Amino acid sequence: MVVGPHLSRRSVLAASAASTLAAVGLAGQTASAADAPSCDNAKSGRPWNTVKDVTSAGWSSAKLAEMEMQLYPLATTSMMVVQGGEIVYRYGNLSDVSYLASARKSILSMLFGRYVAEGRIDLNMTIGGIGIEEDDGLLPAEKTAKVKDLLTSSSGVYHAAGSPGGNSNTPERGRTPAGSVFLYNNWDFNVLGAIFEKQTGKTVFAALKEDLAEPLGFQDFDIGRQRMMGYENQSRYLAYHLFLSARDMARLGQLMLQGGKWDGKTILPESWVSESTKMRFTPEQTKSKEGLGYGYLWWIPTSSDPAFKGSYLMNGNFGQFVLCLPAIDAVIVHRRAVTDEFALARNLGKTTYEPAKVSVGEFLKIAEAVVAART
Repeated sequence: MVVGPHLSRRSVLAASAASTLAAVGLAGQTASAADAPSCDNAKSGRPWNTVKDVTSAGWSSAKLAEMEMQLYPLATTSMMVVQGGEIVYRYGNLSDVSYLASARKSILSMLFGRYVAEGRIDLNMTIGGIGIEEDDGLLPAEKTAKVKDLLTSSSGVYHAAGSPGGNSNTPERGRTPAGSVFLYNNWDFNVLGAIFEKQTGKTVFAALKEDLAEPLGFQDFDIGRQRMMGYENQSRYLAYHLFLSARDMARLGQLMLQGGKWDGKTILPESWVSESTKMRFTPEQTKSKEGLGYGYLWWIPTSSDPAFKGSYLMNGNFGQFVLCLPAIDAVIVHRRAVTDEFALARNLGKTTYEPAKVSVGEFLKIAEAVVAART
């Protein structure tokens, strides 16, 4: 496994994104280069198993091909479908490591689970009690926000965030009671990273490596590629940005489907899998046009399709998605890779350019087509 140097919270991304030839195909055809571990990471994990025959596994090759036709006009760079822990469909280069955008937040939720269970993080602690402060101060009412309020993006703290994204139409500060209103707010998410590090004594990146990447056998993880980024003149709290491959993101989804267990070991408390993916704000409260509610840093689809019952979603800008479908034991991972250079420039405020992206609505239509391909 490639291990980078210790990084401070003020570190910035220096590495360039690696590129490899893309391979496209249904599972059961000739395996692509995306199935084999890279030379540098050959000992870091077992490759995914691929079903030998899509039809025997309960899928329609013709319908999957129809679904794939919907991908061609999109900015999709890779996608994979896993059922029962095996790949049934692949598109593009599954080993390509790239920026996760806000999909990172659901991974932070996963990291919280162990330490909540151990009592090292108390969801009812207030940010004032923890010692969260800003250079220009927080209001007394803002300091009453609890950790669980930040996990549901309902802190009521509308201080400027230290990174782009989130909702720019924030209300006047000090007038929204903590926990009462959902407002997608990067201040909440960035502060959660700082709370995690203070309460656990680990950086988010070290915890990702030790608590998830190593026990799950990530094939492409490089701790040196993870970076704190943001505007240092707006907030003390920068964003903990993650860079992972599609096939390693699928492992995270599979872990959630397995109730936090991997190779017979408990990696994540099963109770946290349930609690973190419970809807706490409805689609009406989140004002989601796609019918998405919100849990603890997870988006919750509300489709009437039985295959979506109990589902939950990582949702990142540009097209970074992991959809977990417990009802059919399936994980769908979708990536729209952007270069490391662009991710760095965007998060340091050097560009406002928006490349072509795949919206969550477009992805959910693809996911519906995937589900419809089951026989």
